[in-house]
Parts: sequence; structure tokens; C-alpha cells
Amino acid sequence: MARPKGALGPRARNKQTGKLPSKQDILDFLASTTGEAGKREIARAFGVKGGDRVALKELLREMADDGLIAGSRRKLTRPGALPPVTVLEITGRDRDGEYLARPATWDEDNGPPPRILMVESRRETAPPAGIGDRVLARITPLGADAGYPYQARTIKRLPRIAGRSLLGIFRLLPGGAGVIDPVDRKQLREWPVPRGSTGNAENGELVRFEFARSGRFGVQGARVTERLGSPSEQRATSLISIHAHGIPDVFPQTAIEEAEAAKEPDLKLREDLRHLPLLTIDPVDARDHDDAVWAQPDPDPKNRGGYVVIVAIADVAAYVRPGSALDKEARKRGNSVYFPDRVVPMLPERISNDLCSLKEGEARACLAVRMVVDKDGQKLGHRLVRGLMRSAASLTYEQAQAAIDGRTDETTGPLLDTVLRPLWGAYAALEIARNQRSPLDLDLPERKILLDDEGRVRAVVSPPRLDAHRLIEEFMIAANVAAAETLEAKRSPLIYRVHDTPSKEKLLALGDFLATIGQKLPKSGVLRPAHFNRILADTRATPTAELVGEVVLRSQAQAVYSADNFGHFGLNLRRYTHFTSPIRRYADLIVHRALVRALGFGNDGLTDAEMGELDEIAQAISDTERRAMAAERETADRLIAAHLADRIGASFAARVSGLVRSGLFVRLIETGADGFVPASSIGREYFYHDEVRQALVGEESGLAYWLGDPVEVRLVEAIPTAGALRFEMLIEGRKIEGGAKQKRAGPPRAKGRPQGKRGPRQRARGASRKRR
Repeated sequence: MARPKGALGPRARNKQTGKLPSKQDILDFLASTTGEAGKREIARAFGVKGGDRVALKELLREMADDGLIAGSRRKLTRPGALPPVTVLEITGRDRDGEYLARPATWDEDNGPPPRILMVESRRETAPPAGIGDRVLARITPLGADAGYPYQARTIKRLPRIAGRSLLGIFRLLPGGAGVIDPVDRKQLREWPVPRGSTGNAENGELVRFEFARSGRFGVQGARVTERLGSPSEQRATSLISIHAHGIPDVFPQTAIEEAEAAKEPDLKLREDLRHLPLLTIDPVDARDHDDAVWAQPDPDPKNRGGYVVIVAIADVAAYVRPGSALDKEARKRGNSVYFPDRVVPMLPERISNDLCSLKEGEARACLAVRMVVDKDGQKLGHRLVRGLMRSAASLTYEQAQAAIDGRTDETTGPLLDTVLRPLWGAYAALEIARNQRSPLDLDLPERKILLDDEGRVRAVVSPPRLDAHRLIEEFMIAANVAAAETLEAKRSPLIYRVHDTPSKEKLLALGDFLATIGQKLPKSGVLRPAHFNRILADTRATPTAELVGEVVLRSQAQAVYSADNFGHFGLNLRRYTHFTSPIRRYADLIVHRALVRALGFGNDGLTDAEMGELDEIAQAISDTERRAMAAERETADRLIAAHLADRIGASFAARVSGLVRSGLFVRLIETGADGFVPASSIGREYFYHDEVRQALVGEESGLAYWLGDPVEVRLVEAIPTAGALRFEMLIEGRKIEGGAKQKRAGPPRAKGRPQGKRGPRQRARGASRKRR
């Protein structure tokens, strides 16, 4: 029915009244818009302003929890829906030889990506797209009985993204041909390389390759396009991850020249802090020192038991100016990436390890926040200064802790009473405030890989968590909050570090798991970190403590950067930013520039252009952070797989760390390595995944392997280049309560193979780690 002339539609009507749109209004808007549609665009379309934006955020979250919308705050859609035109990646063929594709970008919270049938025109004269190609395609939904949810027709082929191109290890064969073993453990198969297509690659080299076509139904071959060096060389294991993820690891000459020409900044507008004995406290293998701390009892008699605390941070903004070659490269990298065998820095060493590193005894430019806290750690006030400091000493965590515990050395002895004890006194006050705030207490053990001189794994250790670590963490959190509060008070835009509450779907899954160990989440009311802390405390002395911590961690949202503030759930803070590590995080550099501009510290602050790009910058550096995390994790997996490669047939104590229909994941107690046990290798019966019980259950016997169960496994296969480990189970599962025959949560998986026969290679998968 046509709208009467002059009548307002829901979008226009809401824009005039300023009221919140209805859920249907939002769905209609998302269906009609052709551009990017996130929270900001919805607010603008419906005239939502001021405090109503908070109510709009809650409405969108409610719609997401109800499954009505999906996506990120910057791009919302109906869940699982593909746009009419999108970018696809061709991933393989079906039984009829037709090409299959998947969306180039996909939110995994919407489930697995749909398989899309590629339909090409017979009249095309250009070579058809093939496996590994990216295409811009027109999407057509198919009926429920069609076999595939969508079909797609190529509009044009797109260039492959360098960072996502195909990588593998080249193996030379007699006669001049070769094969390539991909480094992606999702594609564990060999690709033949004919003579003339090897690119003169040498045996064992890491190569970039593309698929070579030999007819529509011919054998898929490969052609080497670039030689990248040998990962077997000393300390080069990370090379695979660097190239696989497209991490820039060579600075352009213009950036190098800028760094070399950098000079100390003008000191006229700086506050002289060189008389204060500020300390850096870092890991023993720290490559840079970008924060220093100092504290003393507050001399104000009105604040008895309180402290004055100073956190000084390297003034990177003084050296890396907006729009410079250094700035462009830092923005592209987003952050430094740390591997066991190397570091890929965000900034050249002249900046990161010299001019901006707070070295002992060297005068350094800094941005410092001076905070006054009371005896209970509550902040009474703060101010920021642009200063000049000199570190009194560069200590390690272990060195500082030993001094407080009564084991001083020639460096810490003179500092114990005048510097270290006041620091610990201020930390004790901040700890009281922290306990009252009750942030999420996920104190998971950190595993660290130690290498020998040849770049091989010497040991995998879990360093103890010391009060010295917690002290620096609390000081940095306090400084980050002070920076956010300062910028908000000045009405300056900034990039927040935000952490959303867990989604309803993840909470339901977590609740199912907790029920299996006699724990539960509250059924109603606002969820707080304290609720998780109670569960963690209740299970801390149990054998499943580490697993419960991992499962709670996986239930949390990913912390990201955002120009909009919606708080930090994990830290239980209403506002939070990253200010304390500008050497290694671009987010912190942006916050420094915002402070310089807001406080009138100089002409090198945030520019108007940057202020208009904060949304894009926040998204970009969130992406580079995830890229770094994946690369670091994959490198650790490859190193440990290489470490275990000569122990095929050895047995290991492990714990079940994950369950899927095709098998279970285990984590070795000795090294923390993750590996896969295919269900097809367990016994002679069907095994199905009972999602409610969080168990893999034998259909006939009722024997089950539960999430968190201690098990013993034997290493069957190790693929170092892919970081993949495959195991077989050595112990029988536990009898499920109620007998063998149980109602399945889903259809049974394929019947297992007889014992002694091996299935195809299976990939191992590490638990994703999240950062604050």
C-alpha cells in the first residue's frame, strides 16, 4: 500500500522526534542501505543523539542477542546474510568438479561460512578463476533443496592479497620437478610442481606459489612465484608466519632516514623530572623500555597513608610526527610483533631501542602522569606533564622482587628503602582499590618458549607470576585511566580500549559447561566480572582449574580499539585507553598526540585529519593486533611441533581441551602443546559430540571423553611447518551416567576406522588468546 502524500515513513518520523527506532525500523534500514551501516549510521539516520545513543547501543545488543542482527559496531547486517555483490575466495571443487567458494570476510559468530557454488558463463573468453583466486561476484540465494545456499557468478577476478597468498615448503625431486608442502594446516596436502615451474627454488626453502591450471578436470599443480628463504636456518621459524600474515618486516628507506636524522626535542616546554629516581621494571629479555615508575608517601597531612605516584612514558610523539614516513609505516604495522626467535618492531631501532627507550642514566623525553591516591588506592587527583626524565636503574621483575623479599644486589641495595619500598606501598593501596573493583581475575599461566643458540626449543616454561608483575600492571592501568579521563574532560576525541560483555550465545555455552562441574552463572540481573571470579575461586584448587580459566577466557568478547566508548568489562572500568606503550602500539601514540593537543604541549599533537579518521584507525589497529596474535601463536605451534618431531611414538600426559564432531583436542601437560585426536582413531564405534555434556561419547559403549579429562596420548604425526600434531588415545573413556544408549545432541559422525589404520592428516588447533 502506497504511503499517503506528505506522510512520514518510520525513518523520517523518528528523525523528527528523536525517539529510538523500533526493531523493525532498524531491520528495514539495514535491508535498504547499500553502504556501510553500523551504530553510528543508524544513529544518524534516526536522529539519535546524546544519552539516547546509550539506549540505542542496548537496543542493538538486544537485537544481536535475539539473533536479529549480526556483525560489528561498524557494519551490521541480518545474521548470516550475504550482500548481492561481494568478494569471494575460491576454495575447492565439489564431486562434479564445480568450483566452490566462501566469503572473503566472515564473522565466525554467525557459524561456519556458507559454501557457494560458482557458476561461470560458457561464453567467457578469459581463463576462469581457480582455486585460491579472489573474485568479485554476484550472489543469488538458492532454495533449501538446492544443495548449496547460494550460487555466484564472477563479475571480475581480483588480484591476490600478498599477505594471504599461498605459502609452502618446496621439496626438490629427482629430475628437476618438486612438490610443495603448504604451511597452512587447513590444507595439509602436497602440490606437485612440474619442471620449469620451480622458480629455481632450493630444497627446503619457503616459497610463495600459485596454482597452475591443467584443464578444468586436470591434476592441480603449483608454480613457484617467489623464494622467501629457508625456515630451517638459525632463528628463522617465524619467517613463515611473517610472510603468511603479510606482516611488514622491512622498513622503507625513507623511514630509516627519518629515524637516523631524528634529534632530541626542544626542552623549553618540558618539566624537569631528572631529580626523581624513576625505575624501569621489565622482563629479562625486554627489547625496549617505554615506562618508568616512582612513588612516595604523600606529604599532605590530609592524606595520611596515601601516596604520590608518577608513571613516565617515552614521548614517541616528539619523534614520530603525523603524516611522516615513520608515522605511515607505524600505522601500517599497528604494533610490534614478538616471536621467540625475533621481534618485528613497529618503529626502527633508532627510535624504539635508542631515542625512546628509557635507558638507565640517559636523559629521555617523556609524557608523565602524576597521581595522588589515598590509603585505599582511590585516586584523589592527577595531572599530566611533558617532561624530561632520567632512569635511576633498569631492573628485571625478578630482580625487583628479590630485593623486596630481602635478597638485594649491588643495584637494588641502595634503592630498597628510598625507591622500592615506597613503590610496593603504593601498590598495596592500589591493590585494595582493585579488589573493591573486582576485575576479571583470569590469572592464567603464561607459557614461554626458550630457544638454544641454534634457534631450537630448549624448554617450555611457565614463569612465576610475581607481585612485581602485578605492581607494574596496576600502575599502568591507573595511568591509562587517567589519560582517558583527561581527554574526556577536555572533550577531545580519543581511541578507547573497549571490552564488551559476553554474548548471550557464549554465556549459554559456558553455562552448559559449568553445569558439568557443579557450577552455574546467575540466571538474571546484570552480569559482572565478580560472577566469573567466584567460579574461578571455587575451582582454583581443583584439577580442572586451568581448564575452567581457559573456558571462561573463551567466553569473553575480544578486547578491541574503538572511537566510541562502551567500557571495559574485564577490568570493570567505565573508561579505559592505552597510553603506556607508544613504542610498540600505534593506539598509544594516537592517545599521546591527543594529549599533546588537548593540553597545549606543542604543535606535534593530533591533527584535524587524524581526528576525522579515528574510527578507521581503531579498526585497522584492532585488525593488526589480531594478525600479530595469530602469527605469534602459529610460530609457537611450529616451534613446539619441531621440538616434538623426533618423539613420534612417545606417550604424553594431557588434558582434553576442546571437542568437535570429528574428534577432540588435547593439551600436553609437559609443554602446553595443542594437538588433535581424530574420533575415527578411537575404538571401533561411532563417537558423537554431546554439546550439553561437553563430551565425545561412544554410541554403543557409552564411554566418553569429557572436556577437562586427564588422558594419556601417543604422538602419531608432527608437521613442524604447519605446527600440527596428531595423537591417538591410549586410555579408555569414562562411562557416561545412565548407560551406553543416550540421546544424541546431533547426528552421529562417520563410523570410526578399525584400530591400527590411520586416517588423513588432521590439523591441530591452539586455543585463541585474548589481550587486554
